Amino acid sequence: MHLFDTFTQRGLTLRNRIVMSPMCQYSAREDGTITDWHLVHYGARAVGGVGAIIVEMTQVSPEGRLSPGDVGIWDDAHVPGLRRLVEFVHAYGARIGIQLGHAGRKADPVFDAIGPSAIAFSDHYRVPEALDTAGIARMRDAYVAGARRADAAGFDFVELHGAHGYLLHQFLSPLSNHRTDGYGGDLKGRQRLMLEVAEDVRSVLPEQKPVWARLSMHEIGVPGGYTLEDTVAVARELHARGVDLIDCSTGGNAKADEQETPGFRLPLSAAVRAAGVPAMPVGCMDHAALADAAISAGQADLVCIARGLLRNPHWALAAERELGLQATPPEQYERAYL
Repeated sequence: MHLFDTFTQRGLTLRNRIVMSPMCQYSAREDGTITDWHLVHYGARAVGGVGAIIVEMTQVSPEGRLSPGDVGIWDDAHVPGLRRLVEFVHAYGARIGIQLGHAGRKADPVFDAIGPSAIAFSDHYRVPEALDTAGIARMRDAYVAGARRADAAGFDFVELHGAHGYLLHQFLSPLSNHRTDGYGGDLKGRQRLMLEVAEDVRSVLPEQKPVWARLSMHEIGVPGGYTLEDTVAVARELHARGVDLIDCSTGGNAKADEQETPGFRLPLSAAVRAAGVPAMPVGCMDHAALADAAISAGQADLVCIARGLLRNPHWALAAERELGLQATPPEQYERAYL
């Protein structure tokens, strides 16, 4: 397999194995609806040849926002704008998913913070209210409602954000989860909310639409954090509950230094694939030869490009040429590739 081979999962087929990473734009209206910025931002990457786009972390609850400019999916009023975006991206050959999330204790201080335990992320954030069982049930319902709206808007898949120190990650990590009930303690308890949300979301989406999950795969460098072995185990449990791919990232729940070098997260996706679960690395993958080699060597099923696509919306078209292939631009741009 190579970077520009197609990829099929459930009823989803991508024209290549390049995925635009979800990256917050902080450009929505205060009610959470998207703007023309999002249409241009994501539309340009569809025109530029990516196989799939994941819309930035989209909040399932208004208090779960990182900023008042976060995109929302907590209200039916969000659906028409999102549907317009989906239709535009589809018109230019790309598929599109949406990342469902909640900032938890990392919410903007103007909102009420919640979390697994009453532990602030830092001095700059509020001490969150520790969710009781009724609050956890409300969160599960919020993810389900968000997934239903994503389906109504026409998204091809959804991704659950369980990374970067946001709510589901907060439950997974012993750094932020000091609970003593069934949602805390050992890994079995700490992973419970993530698994329940995955099951809930899978149950309300059509069978042909995949569910992905982003995980911060380790907390190396932070005393008391979890390990790659822990999250590989979580990945297996998620896969058993209908999650189709793990988007492999790191960091966000504590201050830790990590050396970012080309392909530095490839060992993480390789470990997930070795456990029998499809995987995709994100982070410094914007070298065409590296991305292609990762696919052909079996280290990844897809590659997720972030800042490389901010720098160049047509990264995928450039990668085709770099790999000696005939670029496949939209007909309006063909004269530039003769």
